[in-house]
Amino acid sequence: MDARVIAANANSLYSLPEVALRINELINAGDATNAELEEIILHDPALTAKILKIANSAYFGFSQKIETVSRAIVLIGQKELRNLAIATSVASTFKGISPKLVNMEAFWYHSVTCGVITRLIAAHLNRKEQERFFIAGLLHGIGKLIFFSQFPRESERILRLENQSDEVVTEAEQEIFGFTYAELGAELLKQWQLPDNIWKMIAFQLDPFNDSSYKEDTCILHVAANIANCIEPCAIKAVNLDEIKPMYKIEAWNQLDLNPEITQTIMGETGLQIFEVLAIIKPEAVMIY
Repeated sequence: MDARVIAANANSLYSLPEVALRINELINAGDATNAELEEIILHDPALTAKILKIANSAYFGFSQKIETVSRAIVLIGQKELRNLAIATSVASTFKGISPKLVNMEAFWYHSVTCGVITRLIAAHLNRKEQERFFIAGLLHGIGKLIFFSQFPRESERILRLENQSDEVVTEAEQEIFGFTYAELGAELLKQWQLPDNIWKMIAFQLDPFNDSSYKEDTCILHVAANIANCIEPCAIKAVNLDEIKPMYKIEAWNQLDLNPEITQTIMGETGLQIFEVLAIIKPEAVMIY
């Protein structure tokens, strides 16, 4: 099988909304003005409302209320705004996937959790353009949705291995498809024309030391996804920080020089942000949690 062909098929089924595509194209052209971006966004009242809600949420934590899109662009930045526009629309893009294979509310809860944690770790490490870390975390598992939608029988076989290690699952994907969900998801994001500092994080998230160009960034996503896997929706219990070191590559944890104290601080910031962002991106998911 060819991941590029499968991603192209998925792109025809699950393309981004027109407004998100226009924003992305304008940013990629390199000469976008704030006024042009504002005009595109204001033509979509739903997107306008979502962006302003996120801008005024605990996710950003601005001290003053942001009432206009133009102000949001100035404070957040053009590239970061592009990433938020994609983030707020992507959850409604994937529809019609069998509930026997995936609970979409739980999927997006996990995805938002991963996005928020990825961004917070990046902020702790003073990485630039922190919204790209959020969208990488949010979309890190999107390849699984492509597998579910296009290869339901094969996906059922792989899901039977969920109680085993991540390594066993990815080996099964390699055996059946010839590539992993991470590589497939990255191919789709390439076709969406997202920058390589986003899709490469996703492509190499299972083995971050395979990509020297964004090694530390990919380690951040790798660790964040592992932490997100340990967080159970509605579970009233503390996360055991001694159990969230990456199971696949312990070197990723060491590369970032993290420790339980730092991670506990990050975890303390996640709760409200997760539910505020989830309420905007996938409001029906908040209702069941």
